[in-house]
Amino acid sequence: MATDRPRDILRIALQEHVLQFETFDKNSAWALGERLKITCEKAAVATAIEIRLARETVFFYAMPGTAASNADWARRKRNVVEMMGKSSYGVGLSCEEEGQPLEALMGLPSRDYACHGGSFPIQVKGGGCVGVVTVSGLPQRDDHILVVQVLAEMCGIAPSEVAF
Repeated sequence: MATDRPRDILRIALQEHVLQFETFDKNSAWALGERLKITCEKAAVATAIEIRLARETVFFYAMPGTAASNADWARRKRNVVEMMGKSSYGVGLSCEEEGQPLEALMGLPSRDYACHGGSFPIQVKGGGCVGVVTVSGLPQRDDHILVVQVLAEMCGIAPSEVAF
């Protein structure tokens, strides 16, 4: 599917702005992880799911059909969000728009940072970014869409309001 990069960058900024929780704790992380797992099962897709709070992994599940590389991709995408406070897909699209990979712009090793879709900041209203949710296993745009859809549902926002 062809994308309109500038439009998607603006849409991701909207997603990051509106997808915020009133509160988010380890129980919320568990509920988010379960919802992602169930959503993947219903779609018959396999992903690795990681949720971190304050840089501590509080939920991880590698669905049957994933490989160790999915967990590594999740780690690399999550590192981008933990450093930048923005979605890994949005960072990647912005780097493409500027014509420079993140490695060149910020001197970061690609072994540890991946600007591919699927990792998104967990934000609390008035509290900023408190964690990161990441999935890996689908094409990057689909990883991103999956996370945004489930976050929207949990935040009480119709997924269509934040969809591409």
